[in-house]
Amino acid sequence: MQDHQTVAIKGIKEGLLIALSQTEEWQAVTADLAARIDQQSAFFNGARITVDVGSRPVSKHELMSLKALLERRGLSLWSVLSDSDTTIEAAQALDLKTSTRNVIPGRDTSEGSEVSPEEDGTAGVMIKRTLRSGRIVHSDGHVVVFGDVNPGATIVAAGDIIVWGRLRGLVHAGAHGDESAVVCALDMTPTQLRIAGYIVTSPPDKHRKPKPEVALVRENQIVVEAWQY
Repeated sequence: MQDHQTVAIKGIKEGLLIALSQTEEWQAVTADLAARIDQQSAFFNGARITVDVGSRPVSKHELMSLKALLERRGLSLWSVLSDSDTTIEAAQALDLKTSTRNVIPGRDTSEGSEVSPEEDGTAGVMIKRTLRSGRIVHSDGHVVVFGDVNPGATIVAAGDIIVWGRLRGLVHAGAHGDESAVVCALDMTPTQLRIAGYIVTSPPDKHRKPKPEVALVRENQIVVEAWQY
């Protein structure tokens, strides 16, 4: 079966270790993982997850989507094992523990070396309400909104912006020039969206169906893709 080829799972002291295929297309791998979890939800329930992606370079928005996919199913992405500098940097940007593949974070080594130094994390703002017109939020880190961002509301963040609701206001992620910043929303129809020095607006579309999306910079322009969570 394909899911057994792309996803391998075993129990470890720290929770569950999930090894993902290094060669299959990322969306296919994460779809297989989601199906595997859904089929065996009792087995996975509440587990702390370590993901091994090998030498595959995984971007920050791909890791963010994987993290959201797990959290939606009651699981916690705790650490990432990788031999890729791109993946390690992406994981650290999301405040995840990281390690090379031969060591699992949290375990002592025979040499007693430090495996997973504690990170200070990135400061941020969490807002558990809808931002109405006229509200302005500034953050030197990330911004997470559990609610809508209405037209006339503004969010400016040095890091990422995540809206667990409808994004219809103005947002500026990576405001200090971070082109790796992303904007995620369950319904992405901002009046204006900026990432670092790039800017886009949403054309009116009365027939558009709400869907989770992520906006990121690729090849010197902002692109919007499906947010798999």
